[in-house]
Amino acid sequence: MSDDSSQQFEAVDPALVRGLTGPRISRGQFLRSMGAGAAGLSLSGVLAACGVSGTAAGAKSQSNTNWTAWWAKQKKQGQLNFANWPLYIDTSHGKHPSLQQFTKATGIQVKYTEPIQDNQSFYATISPTLQAKQSIGYDIIVVTNGWQLTELISNGWLIPLDQSRIPNFYKYAGSLFKNPNYDPGNKHTVAWQSGFTGIGYNPKLTGREITSLQDLFDPKFKGHVGMMSDNTELGSAGMLMLGIDPATSTVSDWKKAGDLMQKQRNQGLVRQYYDQSYIKALESGDTWISQAWSGDIYQANASGYKDLKFVVPKEGVMQWIDNMMIPMHASHPVDAIDWMNFYYQPKIAAEVADWVNYITPVPDARPILVKEDPAVGNSPLVFPTSQMAAKAHKYYVYKNYSEFNTWNKVFNPIIQA
Repeated sequence: MSDDSSQQFEAVDPALVRGLTGPRISRGQFLRSMGAGAAGLSLSGVLAACGVSGTAAGAKSQSNTNWTAWWAKQKKQGQLNFANWPLYIDTSHGKHPSLQQFTKATGIQVKYTEPIQDNQSFYATISPTLQAKQSIGYDIIVVTNGWQLTELISNGWLIPLDQSRIPNFYKYAGSLFKNPNYDPGNKHTVAWQSGFTGIGYNPKLTGREITSLQDLFDPKFKGHVGMMSDNTELGSAGMLMLGIDPATSTVSDWKKAGDLMQKQRNQGLVRQYYDQSYIKALESGDTWISQAWSGDIYQANASGYKDLKFVVPKEGVMQWIDNMMIPMHASHPVDAIDWMNFYYQPKIAAEVADWVNYITPVPDARPILVKEDPAVGNSPLVFPTSQMAAKAHKYYVYKNYSEFNTWNKVFNPIIQA
């Protein structure tokens, strides 16, 4: 496979979903949920959905803590309570081999559960308990970069990581996953898995290959263009089209992008602003070209829809990252950080990647999978090329509720009209 950023991803053999007893549930339906969920919420509605308002008290208390001394007092307890999303770790006969190896190597028993259906509802569930300074019952949780993660950090509800205890992260994590803009210095988080938001399309229907976000504005595709109802994705795509980096954008930039996306709607180009159902519209031919999550196209190919392709447009793609973190008042923080370090071994990361098929944060897992499972090891959906990585953009990190509300006011009317 050539190392070209605009190259189409090859179809994937259905064997990649081996071992599953039923249809694979796409993670796309869970991702970036806050942007979609916020579409119908005013600021007060958002606060109600989150369950609590922001507070600086926790953050202030955290800043006064000597975390080096705190970590020095912590002891391994032999137990880890790990909360994750459904179908998001290697699984065989109801067991998780990577966790079994962790237990064998460390003696730490793992209680693994899958309570996270989306960032918004999970945050609403745990935030009142965290605000009350009580344990939520989990030692590791997995949250996507976005408003909820920003709130967890700003409220002081995450334990700062002892960086000396995660040497494997610093040795093996790819550059896309170190020092993220939403958590500088990886003070509170390390990446679990990741993916891209780009363009999915059917070349038999478009009649040509797709290379640019401008193709979403082609009059030839009128009524057959899919855009996302997630306003984070919609607004970020608009800024990429204008040559604006979303991560460093301003309110003025947002309004320019809003004007552009409103023009697309006014011209009747958009068939619908989709949630996860966009993939069904592509598969059925209702849409010919659409904003798309990389993992969904990968899984559609594996399910037999081999006409669909995913492209990294020349303007770039947005990259979301799901992150592991330790909530305040966790009962087993040493056991939790030991798992973080253990996971970043290439062999363990490869086992997880071979099952979940999303972008792994450990590039050195690739040689293992090239040998053991070439279809996964050679897939740029799991191991992006250097050109693709260079085109990956970060989302804007809201500084406060006011900014978050302003973004919603700019982009929600386009989706809701």
